[in-house]
Amino acid sequence: MSDYVWSPTPERIERANVTRLTRTEGMDGFEELRRRSVADVTWFWDAAIRDLGLPFRTPYRAMLDLHGGIEHPDWFTGSTLNVVDACVARWQGEPDRDRPAVIHEQESGEVDVLTFGELADQVARAAAGLTRLGVKRGDTVGLFLPMITEAAVAVYAVAAIGAVIVPLFSGFAPQAISARIRDAEASVAIVAASTTRRRRELPMKAQLDEALVDCPSVEHVVVIGGEPSGEHETTWTELLAGPSTALDPVPMRPDEPLLLGYTSGTTGRPKGAVHTHPGFLVKTATEIAYSFDQSAGDVFFWVTDLGWIMGPLSLIGSHANGATVVLYEGSPDVPDIDRLWDVAARHRVTMLGVSPTLIRTLRAAEPAGPVGIDLSSVRVIGSSGEPWDPSAYDWLARDVFGGRVPIINFSGGTEVGGSFLAPYPVHDIASCSVGGPSLGMDVDVVDDAGMPVRGEVGELVCRQPWPSMTRGVWRDDERYLDAYWRRYPGMWHHGDFALVSGDQWFILGRSDDVMNVAGKRLAPAEVEAVLNAHPAVAESAVVGVPDSTKGEAVWAFWVARDPEAADVSADLAGLVGAQLGKPFTPSLVRPVPALPKTRSQKIVRRAIRAAALHTDPGDLSSAENPGALDGITAAVGEAKPK
Repeated sequence: MSDYVWSPTPERIERANVTRLTRTEGMDGFEELRRRSVADVTWFWDAAIRDLGLPFRTPYRAMLDLHGGIEHPDWFTGSTLNVVDACVARWQGEPDRDRPAVIHEQESGEVDVLTFGELADQVARAAAGLTRLGVKRGDTVGLFLPMITEAAVAVYAVAAIGAVIVPLFSGFAPQAISARIRDAEASVAIVAASTTRRRRELPMKAQLDEALVDCPSVEHVVVIGGEPSGEHETTWTELLAGPSTALDPVPMRPDEPLLLGYTSGTTGRPKGAVHTHPGFLVKTATEIAYSFDQSAGDVFFWVTDLGWIMGPLSLIGSHANGATVVLYEGSPDVPDIDRLWDVAARHRVTMLGVSPTLIRTLRAAEPAGPVGIDLSSVRVIGSSGEPWDPSAYDWLARDVFGGRVPIINFSGGTEVGGSFLAPYPVHDIASCSVGGPSLGMDVDVVDDAGMPVRGEVGELVCRQPWPSMTRGVWRDDERYLDAYWRRYPGMWHHGDFALVSGDQWFILGRSDDVMNVAGKRLAPAEVEAVLNAHPAVAESAVVGVPDSTKGEAVWAFWVARDPEAADVSADLAGLVGAQLGKPFTPSLVRPVPALPKTRSQKIVRRAIRAAALHTDPGDLSSAENPGALDGITAAVGEAKPK
């Protein structure tokens, strides 16, 4: 493929962190590094640890032990390490301790900053306070917090004493909070009294109070920004009010958990992915250093939430490299559509993380791009979570950033603890591409029989373990094996459809979202790319519905740029048939007021399908605007699958 959106200059290659690693290890270039990182994974992870100076308290005797099988690897055997050593304690010398560690901006525009020195002091105080409450090594602590400075302090304070972090999405309803706290058996919960989104104050403590009615394991609640209302509650101020103490993180064994990352699901008990101190640290530190090319003094800003894996990844990966993290509390389009760009400009952000859906929204409102905003500090754009369409991707790369900034569209997940696939800024990148295998990740695309395929859609798998691979589903090994290992024995089955075309890889969406139309696989992203290219369309979503003739038929829903404009649904159906083939022509195309999304701006397609078919949409706790489903149902009307 020759039509690259990004091709690095010699100067950019020269300055890149991954180039330093390549030369230190005597490689001829990046492609040789990528090949060897998969051919000898233990060599690569050891080289990365040395390159980034990650501080193990006790060195590992062996990098990897597979005596328990590929499904249950032991990494860094014999070592001890605490993420706080790498992310906070190591930056306490001059001049690092005076560098900003966290910049928090509220939707109102108020900003507060913690330096690495101040972060260390508050982490030490909070850790001592949690110890006074009786929190011990191995206990679980729920964090129901927006993106505020206290969230960063709480993450590291829990980790410092050897307890287990349980991050909860700040928009969860009581039932979703309760399910995760019960599953984790958390003994303490830390909560903000409220947060602000779209100029509205949203209660969080009240949500937690309702959730805890069914959570007998919780013995104490710590409240940030409010007053205690019960016997076993204390304020954040009181937690930090004890005598000053030195930061002294507990050395953790490599198999001890750091955090439980709960994946979003449709029904049933939440699924907690178990991540360890060294595994999560090593993987996220390499992501930030090599994929996103961040170092000490850089400023990392991803529009995310502590309850999504990108929240902990942003904090731990960035701080392990000495970079500053921007935490934005609120909606990225308030007070206007330029808010995202304004935040990046004012804080001199060097890495800006977005979702494709957010960019489609900004493009629809401001087709010419931001005007008069200095985005010269941004060197890298990050993206994850859902497939791109070329019109939105190219607008961001070419119209907004003039082709000078690579889009690092990386693909992985909560259970992965980072990426399977990622572009690197030293490599050519095609529109919508996820580049290729991430360093140290032995990924492949296979057919239903588990045989490698190229040039056609297949299932994404991984043939070797990696350090941040979840150590299982929390207290449910059978569920872990069923979810990831039994479809293709000996290979991790991730549940994504992917395509390898030349030297570029593409993610086409979750395999349970992909449609089978007349015996042919069709990813929603392929149809949505056609729809989104139409000038009348702001964004779209496509689902498959049962069809007696084709097996599945395509139903499409789209949001108009101008709600008063004429309905172009018939034109859109014709475009899909003309560009993808007549069998893939949608049998139903409808305009809708809005599409249901998570707070991180991912479209919830399985809920759209349920609303269209008048079935139960399942768990909508992660959806920011579940009311949008009413618009889907109304648009479908009396239409039924054939």
